[in-house]
Amino acid sequence: MSAAAHPLLAHFHRCARGVFPPADGGVTMLGVLPSGKNTVVCSTGHAFIATDAPDVLAGLHIDGFGSAHAPEVLLRLARGGTIDVIDLTLVAQGRSGGSTLSVSTDLDHHPRVRYSRTLRTDVVVHGDERGFVTIGTGMAGRTEMSIEIPDATRGAGVGRALIEDALGLVQPGTDVFAAVSPGNARSLRAFLSVGFVAIGSEVVITPGRAAELS
Repeated sequence: MSAAAHPLLAHFHRCARGVFPPADGGVTMLGVLPSGKNTVVCSTGHAFIATDAPDVLAGLHIDGFGSAHAPEVLLRLARGGTIDVIDLTLVAQGRSGGSTLSVSTDLDHHPRVRYSRTLRTDVVVHGDERGFVTIGTGMAGRTEMSIEIPDATRGAGVGRALIEDALGLVQPGTDVFAAVSPGNARSLRAFLSVGFVAIGSEVVITPGRAAELS
């Protein structure tokens, strides 16, 4: 990790190795993410808020026991901007053995790829007849993965196999993170089945420019 890395990066890597912050109900305030976005990241009994405008939270009771993801907190951080969904944060490690997936260069206009590039840099798309994965540099500089499987190829362990192949694209031992909606049971089961583990929850917020503090 470089000296300029956002503090959340170290938190994510520690959690990947089972080292969590104290479950003391505390909230750690951090500076805005390098992308300019805000985020609220929650672990068991502790929360992290990265924002460009901490003063907007004045007067709110915020703790690490769940209230950091309360609507009022997120709305104040957004200041008229956009709030993404609250996702479960998952992590696994890259694996040896390589992958059969090839780079796809014809999916730039796919909604999943376009969305990935609003959150990540250096996004590369790999895929085959089963679907595709995006891998890039995401929140606080971590390596992030997402998958997309067409309806026609769903079922019979396709998601699991695609994720397993995708992990072979990443250097062995490298932490790979995925943000999955808790309600997306099919995707969640696929990630868990190949060894991803849950380390917390997160939400990405893009603050509105029209609501800047005076």
